[in-house]
Amino acid sequence: MNPLLGEFIGTMLLVIFGDGVVANVVLNQTKGQNSGWIVIATGWAMAVAIGVYAVSPISGAHINPAVTIGLAVIGKFPWPNVVGYLIAQLLGAFVGGILVWAAYRRHFEKTDNAALKLAVFSTGPAIRDYTANVITEIIATFTLVFGVLTMWAPGNLGKGGFSSALGPFLVTLLVYGIGLSLGGPTGYAVNPARDLGPRIAHALLPIPGKGGSDWAYCWVPVVGPIIGGILGALLYSACGFGAAPAVS
Repeated sequence: MNPLLGEFIGTMLLVIFGDGVVANVVLNQTKGQNSGWIVIATGWAMAVAIGVYAVSPISGAHINPAVTIGLAVIGKFPWPNVVGYLIAQLLGAFVGGILVWAAYRRHFEKTDNAALKLAVFSTGPAIRDYTANVITEIIATFTLVFGVLTMWAPGNLGKGGFSSALGPFLVTLLVYGIGLSLGGPTGYAVNPARDLGPRIAHALLPIPGKGGSDWAYCWVPVVGPIIGGILGALLYSACGFGAAPAVS
């Protein structure tokens, strides 16, 4: 399979399961309504696992522009391939958002709260303070990228190395921890495509009473994660850990 198609599919799966769990928790008359933050954090962690397991052998399973750009900055991914990966990730997230809407269409119709409808597709701050919100996203994405890279450091790999099954599982635990520990202020986008693609879908879909797509905030989950991803990759490189995850 072409790596770009792999990134498209991986990011689409990420959003289907990630936005899907939010829909299940916040929309009216679902089986999981009001089941809470732990369910959302767990669902998003599983979403990462599914996306990574599905396409890791094909594309390296970045499924996140912050990861792609961070790896490129430290020379672990070729710059000429970056734009293609970013486009594939954004399109995959956009299609994933549409499929979540298709699965929960009747529940969108039964929900009057426009903010909850938007929350299915994209993140938003608990307290709107753009400086604080960007800092939160930088910190959360820094921990994501630095954490993922160090998991594959030679000292952790040992003689036998991680099996192909274990690596994505550890990333799942990392994402779960980020959601539980750093998700409160902004909903932990930590991924520009995961937020922007579904936000565009929200703007275009015929959802009754959906309200606006909060474009005033949309730059936060794009800029913050990119900065955080670069910082995480730079620290990893500066620490001299050595090898990074295989990429295409």
